[in-house]
Amino acid sequence: MRRHLPLLLILLAASPSFAQNPPPAPAAPPAAPGAPGAAPAGPPPPVQGEAALGYLSQKGNADTESANATFGLLWTLTRWSHKFDLAANSAEANGLKTAEAYLAKYKGKRPFDDSKSYLFTALDWSHDRFSAYEEQLSYSAGYGRVLIDHGKSTLNGEIGAGYKESTRIDGIEENEAILRLALDYELKFTDKTGFKQSLVIESGSTNTSTEAISALRANLIGKVGLVISFRIKNNSNVPPGTVATDRYTSIALAYSF
Repeated sequence: MRRHLPLLLILLAASPSFAQNPPPAPAAPPAAPGAPGAAPAGPPPPVQGEAALGYLSQKGNADTESANATFGLLWTLTRWSHKFDLAANSAEANGLKTAEAYLAKYKGKRPFDDSKSYLFTALDWSHDRFSAYEEQLSYSAGYGRVLIDHGKSTLNGEIGAGYKESTRIDGIEENEAILRLALDYELKFTDKTGFKQSLVIESGSTNTSTEAISALRANLIGKVGLVISFRIKNNSNVPPGTVATDRYTSIALAYSF
């Protein structure tokens, strides 16, 4: 299964085109912000990210408390956007590991011209020594659409298909085709404060995994904010002696750039 991990580095990007334009005419002095004739705010920067460090509580197959680190990056090009998410946590008690988990996610999106629809490709990898599934890797592609867009409130829906490779904690491997369904909701209170909710369902003939994440971000000072998140991961088919649902609660300080 690990031979497929390089797939997490796949980037699907279209090169931006450049056109030669005539020299611009001399510009008039810019108007004051908010004044009539003032230019609208420019587009967001092509690269945006956030790094966070904090506390994580896990309930389910393991009841532990540990340090948690996450990193997210959004890279926007002319036609494609690329989103990367990384997370890791670890804890020890009396010289023994009580928690060790890693997550890596990638999603590429290419909108259709003048449309709320888009194509997507997704790669999700997780490794957790204290879960029903020690390792899971899925890769999928499909169609997405903006279902709600009210300025500060947006909702995206996605449907796609792909393949998933899993290794259970008892060593049994499961490889199967999957159907992928997803919803992403975001509500912005301000530019740096808001609420996010995501739901991803990957269903195959052997197992259906469901992951729901709720996150609230409040800005503290400058680019530093407080992020409180709650994650639920469920597998429909688990080994004997393990539970189907793991719950993770995180409180972290985050720096955005």
